[in-house]
Amino acid sequence: MRRANLVAGIMLVGLVIVTAAVSLVWTPYDPVRVDPTTVLAPPGSAHLLGTDGFGIDVLSRLMVSARTCVLVGLIAVGIAAVVGVPLGIIAGQRGGWLSELIMRSSDILYALPALLLAILLAAALGASTLTAMIAIGVATVPAFARVTRASTLQVMSQDYVLAARAAGTPPVGIAVRHILPNVAPMVGVQASVAFGIAILAEAALSYLGLSTPPPTPTWGRMLRDAQSQMFLDPWQPLWPGVAIAVAVLGFNLLGDGLRDLLDPRLRELR
Repeated sequence: MRRANLVAGIMLVGLVIVTAAVSLVWTPYDPVRVDPTTVLAPPGSAHLLGTDGFGIDVLSRLMVSARTCVLVGLIAVGIAAVVGVPLGIIAGQRGGWLSELIMRSSDILYALPALLLAILLAAALGASTLTAMIAIGVATVPAFARVTRASTLQVMSQDYVLAARAAGTPPVGIAVRHILPNVAPMVGVQASVAFGIAILAEAALSYLGLSTPPPTPTWGRMLRDAQSQMFLDPWQPLWPGVAIAVAVLGFNLLGDGLRDLLDPRLRELR
């Protein structure tokens, strides 16, 4: 079952990534070309998933939207990892007042929703893909800091770290040689889960008009556009909803599978 989660996660994530990669060089139709003669066309041979209220091919929009969500997830998770992992290592390695300061600051930031942060940034900088990436990334920093700190505390209690400290190895050397390689698996698991959360957050921000502006398609905006047409064409909200569900489920299954694979305590239970 654990391996099944990993395999299923890899397949779903691979589907999203391959779709995003293919959209760079090919889409069935121009994803922004309006065709009034094919408005709300049903799924068929000409348009596999039909067209939206502007006559734009839905499959083409889904493919380009996958590219947007992968980009936002990569940058947002990258920001969170680059900031959160060093803070977690410092908090676990130094302890004392510095650790309390970092973790209490993380708690305050953790209480600030990514949506609210995006609204504040959008008011200051304007709604854009960059705004969404920064907001999601900053809001995800506390999760990486907490996971990294917990893993760092476990590593710091090991005999080889005590021996390195007794030999005079500086804290930076201990962090690079001993702590970072040991916390990397848990950080990878957290990154996979955070990627799914970032995709869901980006869809919510796009739905509210706080992320990528038109005409670039996103899954969240496709849902918003379909809201007024769902009774005329029930297919409209289905496709972006399925795309979001597949992407989030894939990254969550991948994270669960990696955790089961990399955690030695879970390996002993197999």
